Amino acid sequence: MNICIIGGGLSGLSAAYMLKDFADIDIFEKNTVPGGCLSSSQAANGYIEDFYHHCFSGDENLISLMEKLGLKGDLEWLKGSTGYLIDGTIHPLTTPLDILKYRHLSLSDKFRLGMLTLRAGKISAEDLDSITAREYIEEKCGRSVYSGFFEPLLRSKFGDMSDKVSAAWLISRIAIRSDRGVEGERLGYLKGGYVTLIKRLTEEIKSSGKSCNVYTGTSVSSLMENTSGGWTVNGKDYGAVVSTVSPAELKRIGGPDLGNLPYQGAACVTIGMTRDVLDGIYWVNVRDKAPYGAVIGHTNFVDKDRYGEHIVYLASYFSERPAPEIKDIMVGDFCSRFGVKDSEINWSIIKTEPYAGPVYVTGYHDMIPGNSYGSLYPAGMFSESNYPERSMEGSVVAGYDAAERIMRDFS
Repeated sequence: MNICIIGGGLSGLSAAYMLKDFADIDIFEKNTVPGGCLSSSQAANGYIEDFYHHCFSGDENLISLMEKLGLKGDLEWLKGSTGYLIDGTIHPLTTPLDILKYRHLSLSDKFRLGMLTLRAGKISAEDLDSITAREYIEEKCGRSVYSGFFEPLLRSKFGDMSDKVSAAWLISRIAIRSDRGVEGERLGYLKGGYVTLIKRLTEEIKSSGKSCNVYTGTSVSSLMENTSGGWTVNGKDYGAVVSTVSPAELKRIGGPDLGNLPYQGAACVTIGMTRDVLDGIYWVNVRDKAPYGAVIGHTNFVDKDRYGEHIVYLASYFSERPAPEIKDIMVGDFCSRFGVKDSEINWSIIKTEPYAGPVYVTGYHDMIPGNSYGSLYPAGMFSESNYPERSMEGSVVAGYDAAERIMRDFS
C-alpha cells in the first residue's frame, strides 16, 4: 500500500512515524525544510525556531515520542517568566509576589483570578464551548478582571474576533499553563532546539523498511478521488491520504469540503540583538496598542550563550494578508517602544503562515471535521486532537490518530 501525507509538519511526520513499517509513504511539504510551523532557520550559532515554541509537562505523547527517538535526555525544564507591557512599563507577573504588586487589578480581582487559575484544570472545557470567554470571565471574576487582564490578551491573539472566542479555549489555555511554583511556570525546551526533533523524526521515517520520501519545497496542487477508492495526488495514485492542511486549503486543491472553520494567520519576526530589553522576562504580553501582541525573549528562557546573542520574537496574528512592509512596521515599532538602536540589531527575519491555526469561536466543537472521508484522513491543527487549544502535543496525537485509523481500516 502507498500513502500520501499532505504537510510535513509535526502531525504529518508523527503519522508517518506510525505508518513507516505499514506502507510506502510520500510526504509533501510546501516549505524548503520539514517541520511546518515547527520549522527552524540557521542563526549565528545553531538553529532557532521560525515560530516560538515550548512544551508542557503534561504533553505525554510528545515527551514519549522524544524518548523513543533518544531525545528525552535533551529535554530541559526551564523557568518561563511572564510580564505585561502597559503604558511603556513592563510589569512582571511571574511569582505570587509579582501578582500582588500588580497595580492594574484590585486585591479582590487578584483573588478571583487566582481562584479561577486553581480551578481551571478541573473544569470541562467542552461544557464551555457555547459561552464566550468574555461572558464567562465577567460572570466568574467580574468585568474589571476581564477588561484589565484577559481582554488585551484575547485582542492581541484574535483581533476583531476576540469577542467570539469561547470560554472553552480560554479555560484550556489557563489549565495547560498551570504547572508553576513560587518561581514561575515550568516549560520544556530541547537542547539544540526543536530542529533536532524534526531531524530525528525524518531520519527514522526514511530509515524504515518501507519506502518513504519527503518532498520539501513541493506543494500539492491537485487532489481527486479515483475509481479505485483511493486518491490521485499531483498525478500519482495512493490508497489513502492524510491531510494536515486547513479545510480551506484542502478544498482549494480538490479535496472534500470539511466545512468553514474560522482560522487566522501568523506573522513572527525573529531578531538577533546585542542586549536584553525585556528586564529578563521571557514572555511579555503587550497591552499597549502595537502591531504585535507579544514580545518573547527567547534568550530569557534559553541561555543566550548557546546563541552568542540575545534573541526575541515579535508575534502577530492576522485575518487578512498583512501588508508587504509588515516586518519593517513591527521592527520599527519595537525599536521605538523599547529604545533599541539600529546598531543593536544583528539581524532580523520574518516568517508568515496564512493558516497558522483555528479561531476557537463559540460552537467550534461542532464544526470540527470528521475522522475520515472515504480514504482521506484529516489531521493537523484543525482536527479534534487540537481542541480546544492547539499544541505540539495535539499535533502528535492528531498524526497518531490518523495513522491508527488507516492501519485499522486497511489491515
